[in-house]
Amino acid sequence: MFQLSDDASFRSKADHYAELVTQARALLADERDRIANAANFSALLYHSLSDLNWAGFYFYDGTELVVGPFQGKPACVRIPIGKGVCGTAAQTRETQVVPDVHAFPGHIACDAASRSEIVVPLFASNGSLIGVWDVDSPVPGRFDEEDARGMEALCRVFVELS
Repeated sequence: MFQLSDDASFRSKADHYAELVTQARALLADERDRIANAANFSALLYHSLSDLNWAGFYFYDGTELVVGPFQGKPACVRIPIGKGVCGTAAQTRETQVVPDVHAFPGHIACDAASRSEIVVPLFASNGSLIGVWDVDSPVPGRFDEEDARGMEALCRVFVELS
């Protein structure tokens, strides 16, 4: 049975992400519906990581990214591939770690409070684009390469189990 850990005494950020990977695997293990898993995945991470103001999915519909399950304020509904941080992650096929969204060319401001962002592209086993996992923070420089590795590990669990 899944249980959200409220133990804040993690030794390191890497340990925290490792625990979240274990929790995500347990949370998603018995469900195969992608939307249901995306909703629970978003809630798990939004409530387990500090200093976030948005965490959620944009799914690729064959043309553009369309908002999926998330936690936070209402979001932009559609994002063209190659536009903003999400569209750039989808186009380049690389995780985007943005310490200052105001310095990112073409940033799409869905929430004016967002100051930093991390976006992980999601791919099926055949390499086709599923969408992106997007997390925003009101804190400048909130995300680093350790967050990128942790988020990528979490997203691998999501893709594997959804």
